[in-house]
Amino acid sequence: MSRVYLPAVSLALVAVALVVVGWVSRWGGADFSASMTSLRVVLVGPATLLVLAIFLVVERLRPAQRRPIFARGYRHDLFYTVLNATVVAPLVVALSLSFAEVTRRAMPWAVMPHAGAVPRGMVIALIFVAMDACNWLAHLANHKVQVMWRFHELHHSQEDMSVLTVFRTHPLIHVSYLIALVPGIVLVANGTVPTALLVAYGAFVAFEHSNTNLGFGPLERIFVSPNYHRIHHRREGRQDVNLGFALTIWDQLSHRSVFPTPATVGADTGLPGRPLAVEQSGAQPRHVATLLAQLWGPFRPLERVEESSS
Repeated sequence: MSRVYLPAVSLALVAVALVVVGWVSRWGGADFSASMTSLRVVLVGPATLLVLAIFLVVERLRPAQRRPIFARGYRHDLFYTVLNATVVAPLVVALSLSFAEVTRRAMPWAVMPHAGAVPRGMVIALIFVAMDACNWLAHLANHKVQVMWRFHELHHSQEDMSVLTVFRTHPLIHVSYLIALVPGIVLVANGTVPTALLVAYGAFVAFEHSNTNLGFGPLERIFVSPNYHRIHHRREGRQDVNLGFALTIWDQLSHRSVFPTPATVGADTGLPGRPLAVEQSGAQPRHVATLLAQLWGPFRPLERVEESSS
């Protein structure tokens, strides 16, 4: 039996190849430093930190489950937050710029020319909706394709959900979400999504991961709420439902929407059987050792058939 899961290595090589292409092409003429600054503003800029702080307070006031203020899962997700802001952010910028350059070179016909008759606001709205649909498709693939699930299961391993769980992701999972850049690449000549809107989008996705007992009532037929998304992370039952990032319409169109009930609000979250190392097991959390084990997780030998929707 192989000592490493080779399909996971292949995905890592794809990431390396993209970064090399970007480096050689000088990122397609894009300003890497400026892109890096913009991403950091989205991830941990003042507005983002303020919103996250507010959401953390809301969690304490209206929790879905009672948790200690310094629960192991909260502390562990803080490690991932720092990792994303320092190490992962440059990787995401490199992958994004490289993917955009490769896409433009491979499909120059896909980049639409400037259409002056179309209002910029309408273009931005179209990019936003299409981007959310692409994120949904990538999320579905992360649950249905075994090699991608190997990277995505880390996100589902959290048993102490919080707003910071949005950062609990494997660095290489971002390869699968590059497809969300396509709408912006196609319509770039007609408008780009403002950083403020990206901050709002990121904050919204973070909020739905929060340990907050909150639904949106009739608006839940359009937007993802914390109660709606918690069903996606529940330990028991299917996890390949409620895949939406901001909009629930993609789940409804694919018959993958499960709307909250009183029984689902406080559902336990995590992976059944704990196939991946988690900080909640053992007498001590061992955060650093656990984090390293989780990052290695996708490459561990495949000892048995794993169901991506388990």
